[in-house]
Amino acid sequence: MDLYSEIIKQNPNALSKAITLAESNLESDNIISQNLISQFKKNNNSVRIGITGIPGVGKSTFIEKFGQTFLNQKKKVAILAIDPSSEKSHGSILGDKSRMNELSANKNVFIRPSSNSGDLGGVSNKTKDCILLCEAAGFDIIIIETVGVGQSETTVSKLVDIMLLLTITGAGDQLQGIKRGIIELAHLIIVTKDDGDNKIKTKEAVLEFKNTSSINAPIDDYWIPKVIKCSAQENTGIKEVNELVNQFISNAKSDNYFEDKRLKQEKFWIHKIIKEEIGNRKFKVLDSENRLCKIEKEVIDDKKNIYEIIKSL
Repeated sequence: MDLYSEIIKQNPNALSKAITLAESNLESDNIISQNLISQFKKNNNSVRIGITGIPGVGKSTFIEKFGQTFLNQKKKVAILAIDPSSEKSHGSILGDKSRMNELSANKNVFIRPSSNSGDLGGVSNKTKDCILLCEAAGFDIIIIETVGVGQSETTVSKLVDIMLLLTITGAGDQLQGIKRGIIELAHLIIVTKDDGDNKIKTKEAVLEFKNTSSINAPIDDYWIPKVIKCSAQENTGIKEVNELVNQFISNAKSDNYFEDKRLKQEKFWIHKIIKEEIGNRKFKVLDSENRLCKIEKEVIDDKKNIYEIIKSL
């Protein structure tokens, strides 16, 4: 199978195979994967959305309805579910898919567990490659779902354009379970399960989050975080979340913040990969000799892939 041409044709089987290569720990597979990815042009027309929240908050049920709003706008949706437990059992990921029946059955949706590759928090360099492959296959919306308990969210924020934090009633207790840094990364805080007897509590939770000082600090210089409630069960508030996401992207693109942020993210991953492969000391030497800027330019301009450069070092 010619993976390049099949991915361009939006063949889901080819995309799955390419992601398997990208996530492999075999050097031979990584070389094939990097050579493949380097052939695709960068896609700044896609939107990368990070969705996080502690277990029980209803991420999968929310994504089922949220994803549908993009399908209604004639968008193609890819969902990469990152879970540190998935490496051994795949159990929770399979559970996620079973709660996304409508999305799973739609030909314009691709759902895939993303291997944590042993990285803390479940997010690895390879997750970035999976995103690039999904974009190459024509997906407009890339959703990255994480567990929401710590380190992974900080890393995911370096992969996505916008972060959504899902929470439930009892916000005071929630703040204890969610690291403060995660709240400060969120562009949207969404209080879920706003239905039945829970509606009064969700209204109180929204007010409590709005009164949190970190919520009122601008993110990315052009966005004040928003707090909203929704119910996937009653399908209320989901459309409003979609509208806020689209508003955020529109604001970001109007002043070139969108492209600038992606460029900064790309440099972050270049630095991260180099440090992991050759160590902090050699990285500092590269930086002091002004070789780092040249490496960044070669990778960003698609002249070389990062692993080819590292081999030459």
